[in-house]
Amino acid sequence: MQITDVRIRKVEKEGKMKAVVSITIDEEFVVHDIKVIEGEKGLFIAMPSRKAADGEYRDIAHPINSDTRDRIQRLILDKYEETMAMEE
Repeated sequence: MQITDVRIRKVEKEGKMKAVVSITIDEEFVVHDIKVIEGEKGLFIAMPSRKAADGEYRDIAHPINSDTRDRIQRLILDKYEETMAMEE
């Protein structure tokens, strides 16, 4: 699996969410609404989710293992930092 495109949409309002991201996998499959969030330990990503009937949020799409999550997160955060540096 290769991530062939990462598109960053910066969030202008104040708050912990810094950007919304879309990734393309193998030039064939797109995942929208991945969020870049500023946490206590730095930036991280949150996969697309929706609120369930019990009030909990559940991921709609997500990596099966932590290695894949780490790889996706690193690619997204690298692109986010690159995008922010270009705006300065």
